[in-house]
Amino acid sequence: MASVTMKSQSGSDAGTAELVDEVFGIEPNIPVMHQVVTAQLAAKRSGTHSTKTRREVRGGGAKPWRQKGTGRARAGSSNSPIWRGGGIAHGPKPRDYSQKTPKKMVKLALRSALSDRASDGNVIVVDTWSFDAPKTKDAVAALSAIGAEGKVLLVLGDTDETAYRSFRNLTNVHCLHVGELNTYDVLDSDVVVFTEATLPGATPEGSDS
Repeated sequence: MASVTMKSQSGSDAGTAELVDEVFGIEPNIPVMHQVVTAQLAAKRSGTHSTKTRREVRGGGAKPWRQKGTGRARAGSSNSPIWRGGGIAHGPKPRDYSQKTPKKMVKLALRSALSDRASDGNVIVVDTWSFDAPKTKDAVAALSAIGAEGKVLLVLGDTDETAYRSFRNLTNVHCLHVGELNTYDVLDSDVVVFTEATLPGATPEGSDS
C-alpha cells in the first residue's frame, strides 16, 4: 500500500494518507479504459443530426419533363438525390449513440486510470479546503503551494462549495464532485487533487487536524 504526504492548503505537510492498492495500485487495463472512454464520449453526442430524404423534401410532385423525345435523361421527380435541392440518400438521422458498459468494467477502468496517475506521482491529497470566501486569487495560490501544475482535476465533496466557487474560473482546473469521478476526466488531467474526505478508500495517518 503506497502512501502520499497530505498537504494543507498553504502547502505544509498535514500528515500521511494511504492509497489503497485496490484503487491506486493495480496494473492499468488499457483496453478497458479505451472502451469505457469511447462509451463516455459517445454518450455525450446529442445525435440530433438530420437530413431530409427524397420523400421529405418539399415539392417534386410533377414529372419535370416528358419521358421521351427531349434528348435528356429520364426524370420522375426533382426530389431525386442526384438533383440539386433533392433529398439526401443514406444521410444521417437522429439516433442514440450511447453504449451499454458493464458496471464492473466502468469501475475497473476508473481504478486503472487512478493507478496510472498514482504511479507517476500525480495524485495529490489536501487535508481540507479552507477558503474564507470565494476568491480565484486564493485558489491560484493554493494550487501553487501544493505543487499542482498543468491540467488539474479537483475532486470535491458536498461541503466544498466555497472551494468550487474559488476554482471554477480557472481554465486549467476542472472541478468534479466525488460522486461524478470518471475515467475520462482522470485521463484528461495531468494531476488529480483529492481532499482527505474525497480520497477513495484512503486511511489518513498522522494527521495534525
